[in-house]
Amino acid sequence: MADHDPTHQDTADPAAVRHSEHADAVRSAVDAALDELVGLSHAIHGSPETAFAEERAAAWTASLLERHGFSVTRGIAGMPTAFSAEIGDGPLVVAVCAEYDALPGVGHACGHNVIAATAAGAAIGLAPVAGASGLTVRVLGTPAEEGGGGKVVMLDHGVFDDVHAAMMVHPWPSEHLQATCLAVSHFDVHVTGRTAHASAAPWQGINAGDAMVVAQVALGLLRQQLPPGDQVHGVVTEGGEAANIIPGAVSGRFMCRSLTAEGLAALEPRVRACFEAGALAAGASVAFDRLAPDYTHMESDPGLLAAYRTNAERLGRSFALDDAGVPPPSLSTDMANVSLAVPAIHPLLAIDSGGAVNHQPEFAAACITGSADAAVREGSLALAWTAIDAAEPGPLRDRLLARRSA
Repeated sequence: MADHDPTHQDTADPAAVRHSEHADAVRSAVDAALDELVGLSHAIHGSPETAFAEERAAAWTASLLERHGFSVTRGIAGMPTAFSAEIGDGPLVVAVCAEYDALPGVGHACGHNVIAATAAGAAIGLAPVAGASGLTVRVLGTPAEEGGGGKVVMLDHGVFDDVHAAMMVHPWPSEHLQATCLAVSHFDVHVTGRTAHASAAPWQGINAGDAMVVAQVALGLLRQQLPPGDQVHGVVTEGGEAANIIPGAVSGRFMCRSLTAEGLAALEPRVRACFEAGALAAGASVAFDRLAPDYTHMESDPGLLAAYRTNAERLGRSFALDDAGVPPPSLSTDMANVSLAVPAIHPLLAIDSGGAVNHQPEFAAACITGSADAAVREGSLALAWTAIDAAEPGPLRDRLLARRSA
């Protein structure tokens, strides 16, 4: 996509001239670093690492920022693969979130390699103008978005306490300003029975597999009664040892989703009751392991979102689906938790995936194509220009600053 002049102000206005100069400097810095940014995206894609194990991805991203003059602190919030990289000393602190964890089995099928490169690109673009724009630019390397809740851990450790605005983009098959971000809980279910010979003495066993089957039937019936937006899904991760052994231990991994955190709090006890009913019916016992902090629903900041839209459209991006009233896709992210504490945005950045959707192997393949590489550049520019807009004197800047000075 060809990018256009990021400003349309009257150049007789000194503020407009300054804004235009800063925007041009951002574009020059991003383009100068583009080979490094695309190289980072491809390197992370080629070495997928799952939640909390993103050692190479975190190191590569932090080192790239360090080479561009950022002050980097590694291992923050008690997580070895989390980092903070900062430049500038302006009063408005803008955090750009970098994700880099992969999915088990299908690698970077959610495009976190693009997210990391875009976060680095936006910050590198802002580096030459951060001080003059009144910005402190901070890249936060956030581990374990895919079920680990790294950003929630960082919130709990105060990493976002002095941040005025947080932003990131997420690759998707289509362009959207925002998604319907569902609150979600992640947990493992462990059913314990007793093994026995399935032919010689099945009556001596307690069938943990039967308990899981009863629970899943109960979940299927429960779905009819769930309000719109509530979802339950999962997989059996351990189902027994052999066909002629009554399974004495069966485990599954499940997720509950709802439109709001309040809805999630009402849904999860009903889901757990299904597993408890299955265990009761089979004479087994059941236990639950929570895998991560709950993710909340998201509240995007309208001022930041409006600025992002303007800048993305000036790069040739289109939000025709949003304008046509097409329902946004549903997903869950720990960036939602950040949005309830800090003004934040999480737009979906289109790449050409050939009809594939996130979490499919074909989408992973699309995340290192020319379309994905172009998204690294354009996402970097759109985020960086949005940060410049947020720092301009006016109501948006005043509102963002007021939140942390109150």
